[in-house]
Amino acid sequence: MPRLTSGSDLRADAPDTAVSAPAPGSAAAVFTEFCAAGLWPGVGATLQRALAGAGLRTPGQVSVAALAALPSVTPRRAERLYTAWIGASHLYELAEVLVPQELPVRWSARLVDLLGDDALATLRADPWRLLELPDAAVAQADRLARAFDPATDRSDSRRGRALVDWTLARFARQGHTVTPVPMVREALAPFGVDADAAVRDAVAAGSVQQVGDPAAPALCRTALAAAEDAIAEHLARLVSTGRSLAGDRAVTAAARDLDDTQALAVGLASRQGVSVLTGGPGTGKSRTVAAVVALCTRVDAAVALAAPTGRAAKRLEELTGHPATTVHKLLGAWRRPGTPGSAGAGSGTAGFDHDAAHPIEADLVVVDEASMLDVELGAALLAAVPDAAHLVVVGDPAQLPSIGPGRLLGDLLDSGTLPVTELSTLYRQSEGGAIARLATAVRGGALVAPPAGDHEVVVVPCRGSDEAAHRVVQLVTDSIPRVFGASGDAVQVVTPVHRGRAGTQALNRALKELLNPGRGVVRGFDAGDRVVATANHPEAEPAGFANGEVGTVLSTGDNSLRVTFPGGDADVSGKALGDLLHGWAITVHRAQGSEWEAVVVVLPPEAGAMLSRPLVYTALTRAKRHLSVVHAAGPALARSVRDVGAEPRRTRLAPLLAERLGPADR
Repeated sequence: MPRLTSGSDLRADAPDTAVSAPAPGSAAAVFTEFCAAGLWPGVGATLQRALAGAGLRTPGQVSVAALAALPSVTPRRAERLYTAWIGASHLYELAEVLVPQELPVRWSARLVDLLGDDALATLRADPWRLLELPDAAVAQADRLARAFDPATDRSDSRRGRALVDWTLARFARQGHTVTPVPMVREALAPFGVDADAAVRDAVAAGSVQQVGDPAAPALCRTALAAAEDAIAEHLARLVSTGRSLAGDRAVTAAARDLDDTQALAVGLASRQGVSVLTGGPGTGKSRTVAAVVALCTRVDAAVALAAPTGRAAKRLEELTGHPATTVHKLLGAWRRPGTPGSAGAGSGTAGFDHDAAHPIEADLVVVDEASMLDVELGAALLAAVPDAAHLVVVGDPAQLPSIGPGRLLGDLLDSGTLPVTELSTLYRQSEGGAIARLATAVRGGALVAPPAGDHEVVVVPCRGSDEAAHRVVQLVTDSIPRVFGASGDAVQVVTPVHRGRAGTQALNRALKELLNPGRGVVRGFDAGDRVVATANHPEAEPAGFANGEVGTVLSTGDNSLRVTFPGGDADVSGKALGDLLHGWAITVHRAQGSEWEAVVVVLPPEAGAMLSRPLVYTALTRAKRHLSVVHAAGPALARSVRDVGAEPRRTRLAPLLAERLGPADR
């Protein structure tokens, strides 16, 4: 039974059959919100309504007998539900604190993920640990601190220390790994703290490191500083231990069907411990990687192919004829539920089977779509590549950078320390020709009209979001399937925005209504729904899934789903359900690394401010056979492609590499 906390009334009152809403912050309100948030395993919307209808509105009223008396609940299920209720007691204790402070009850599970089963005690000791949740606000943490101790004030050293880390975390979510101290001071100014003292406290606590020139000091979150240091260290190790994999005759034979630049890349992959291969769509990156795989096969060298997403890995496998997997699966990602930890998304402690002490068994590792790698995943991958193995980094720097902090691929290129082959000749003319030509023009900062009468790229001009949304639905449900014979699974909508008539939320509602209507039996999902993952869950049996992967719901269960993703099936329940969204329409960032036979890119007016050349380029290059561009952004589109490049990210990896490696040796 949940432990009683001060101010809670958990008496086993007689069932109250009134329909009136519970008073805010009352025991009944906490219980209602806790159940509605899915924090009681096994309790979905139907059972929640049954609980309320039977007058079970406070924890003290929960018993095996009371549960067994509910409609459709067998004695055996009642026992399971009661066991699950007892097991969720640590979450309920948090809920009793959060709800009266008008904080989201669902944060209970996320705080346990971050702080462990003793999360409540940890928060009592330092309420500003709440700010480790990305969407927590300073005012909310201050309110929680006053609830624990009314005498708490703004000068509390715990508060200043937390605000420094919170500030750097906000910059990290924008992609930065390092921030100048004056910029941190400026960000702290509205919160009434002594910025210099707060910085000293944060550095002393170990959550933050001071880096750079003493005359121009900067701050890094310790984990990000360690990741960039590790990347430089492991790249230097691989460069120094690399030995040639094959002789010139074997390289020539493997590259006989390639052009001179592609053949150069194969030679570099064989000779150099680390090499980089870049280029736009249709320039032969995959063909070149296939030749590298053929070379390894010829000389009996073990090769491992990986990409950040399941769909990208599947495409790499199809194009090279060699097994490929996600980076997480290559590293043997695991998650131990119910224990403290903050690495990655999802519950429990995250880690990898393969690391520096237990490296991957491979003589050559290829990682594709490297623009998607953030510094922490990049560091984990590089640590697991064994001495003397070769690493080939493949990617397109014109695409969007990683969702996570850093710009690993860009920094590798900018450092000038590694041999780089850039493919620029456009070969893909028959399959994806018009798409590739459009993408190449955008990559260079220009918009070109598709050829007249060409059905591979179609531009649909619209006036406003309403018309854009209407045309998107028409294209997905009628025009594209009818003209191209494409199945529903082969058509994907990509948009820059979540909100608005042409954002992911509204489009998914409209598309579900037409493509797979249903009442959403499990958290709004039905069998047949398309979903997209918003976090990594390698623990989801049997295959797990990764952030950004799009799948289809195969079946629904008791507050659970069976979903098929590109990497295999996964049983999704508990907190992981909260990390799924409907996926007929997804953001450009989540589409990165994946391709579909047909793609509808919608550019509504409200996306104008966020449009950039990398974003537009990434969106357009998701299509293989057909691309429809629903264009309602007006002149902002051409202006963004012409003038708005990638937003600079503050990182320290490039100078670290220059310091440790020196100029590239080709």
